[in-house]
Amino acid sequence: MTSSVEQQGKIGAATPGVGAFDALMRANIVRVFNERDRDRRAIALSELYSEHATLYDPETVATGWSAISQAVEDLLIRLPPDFVFTAVGQAVGHNGVARLFWRAGPPDGPVAVTGTDVAHIENGRIKLLYVFVDPGAH
Repeated sequence: MTSSVEQQGKIGAATPGVGAFDALMRANIVRVFNERDRDRRAIALSELYSEHATLYDPETVATGWSAISQAVEDLLIRLPPDFVFTAVGQAVGHNGVARLFWRAGPPDGPVAVTGTDVAHIENGRIKLLYVFVDPGAH
């Protein structure tokens, strides 16, 4: 039987540290969800997500880089052109799961929506992303 300390050591060796979780989750917001250029978003997806990753949000389930890109495109089309997503605080994670709070709205304007991203990360890439939008923020 493996002790929890031994097991954590094995898991910790294969998973990114807190700084890596934060960097990945912030890059996802900036390079995927704020990217309106389809080609640049495709490059970001190939670098940040596993090939068969799945995005789950309140309105969509999308699997694979192309489908996730289209889901993001569909979201961005519905938003004003100056609307941006911004990380709130630092992402935290352990055992291959990370969480980041975010807000969205005009860069210097009022916050229109807030939420949380929760990601399952394997080999340094997002395998599953769950997007939670806070109630009353639509």
